[in-house]
Amino acid sequence: MVVSIKEIARRAGVSHSTVSRALHQSPLVRPDTAVRIRTLAEEMGYVPSAIGRGLATRSTHTLGLVVTTIADPFVSEVVRGAEELAMDHGYSVFLCQSGAQPQRELAAVRALHENRVVGVIVTSSRVGDLYGPLLAQMKVPIVLINNERSDPGIWFVSIDDRHGGMLATEHLLRIGRRRIGFIAGWPEATSSIGRLRGCVEALDRHALRASPYWTASANGRMDGGYAAAADMLSCRPLPDGLFCYNDLTAIGALKALREHGLRVPDDIAVVGFDDIAMAAFTCPPLTTVAQPRLDMGRLAVCMLLDLIAGRSVESQTLEGSLVIRESTLAAQGGDQ
Repeated sequence: MVVSIKEIARRAGVSHSTVSRALHQSPLVRPDTAVRIRTLAEEMGYVPSAIGRGLATRSTHTLGLVVTTIADPFVSEVVRGAEELAMDHGYSVFLCQSGAQPQRELAAVRALHENRVVGVIVTSSRVGDLYGPLLAQMKVPIVLINNERSDPGIWFVSIDDRHGGMLATEHLLRIGRRRIGFIAGWPEATSSIGRLRGCVEALDRHALRASPYWTASANGRMDGGYAAAADMLSCRPLPDGLFCYNDLTAIGALKALREHGLRVPDDIAVVGFDDIAMAAFTCPPLTTVAQPRLDMGRLAVCMLLDLIAGRSVESQTLEGSLVIRESTLAAQGGDQ
């Protein structure tokens, strides 16, 4: 049973406000009374509320973290990195899920602000330009992960998505593929836009064009990758290489290709993005562009702590690395 300040006041024979002042070390309470109240509170098993302390001090030792869904393996690794570093510095983390819905994301950020968190991290934001008006009302720093923005008062930790898109596409071209398809993520996601841009630039370097018939949008999940790949397979000629927005999308695409009797990588080579743990265990194991997910979470917390302390910070763009597995290792011997 949770012990309240009112119960302590009743046992001590003093007012609610006197107990509150004593627990907050107020000089307005006589020392002997304060000691008696604090001793009684300890005996009764009273646990102070972080939110209650925040109401008194107008802040908490808590960071807010808004994610699309904790079920996403990319997100879960980012959360682990952020939470570990936050706890090492004495901060707790308040986690909210937006379901990749912009209005839910905004509502979560507002709720965290109302609960007086001292900083907010948002992964894979879907809000875009709606952040401007919200920032004008907020007095806490925001760091975005995987969403590059130039707004004043917003910082980000991101992968170089354009470079990652080029890495994936150049690899497909080096193993002899020329009809490259791309399954994108959410249309408003800057990460998806950057990866497509890198793919198109790599094709341009080889005097190749990205066909609209081999470009589809999905939702960043396995079901979206499955549906997008199945639709793409109705076109002729088929692509012989497929770059997917993330690994979950690629895993869904692999299932669709298999059900349509296509062999990976012999008929279509497939590349994902993220290098989640599952990527090494798909059939065949998935070639992918690895993101330093734990480091991204840790770096976002480092930036928040610096901002909270009044130190200047700069947004960070990291580079991914290509991890080659059997989904692109064809008879040609792969990318050496």
